[in-house]
Amino acid sequence: MTPKDLLVYAKEVLNNSYSPYSNFPVGCAILYKDGKVITGVNVENVSFGATNCAERTALYTGITQGYHKEDIEMIVIAGKTDYFLPPCSLCRQVLVELCPMDTPVFLSNNQNELYETSVKELVPLAFIEM
Repeated sequence: MTPKDLLVYAKEVLNNSYSPYSNFPVGCAILYKDGKVITGVNVENVSFGATNCAERTALYTGITQGYHKEDIEMIVIAGKTDYFLPPCSLCRQVLVELCPMDTPVFLSNNQNELYETSVKELVPLAFIEM
């Protein structure tokens, strides 16, 4: 599967976002090495602190299905933005914990263009328990 193929999953799941407060839907698709794709969306709460981002939703779903960090092949993040949509800082720290540092992370924009980065590039001075 290519990053563009995975982008289709991230874009499709955008419709499931629950974002009535920000009106800022985000979708995430994770490809695992066995070919499984797990998606997630942001789910907001009026208290905002209880909001869960798309990246964390997808990662946590993978954990509940028995996947581990070394099982992740790549991640695509999608929204409805003209710019390449990056994960928030909280999600970046979760990526550090639940993904290998060299995991490819593809950020997309409204033109279906992809920008390739990695967990290491997103969090160059990551807080990691050794």
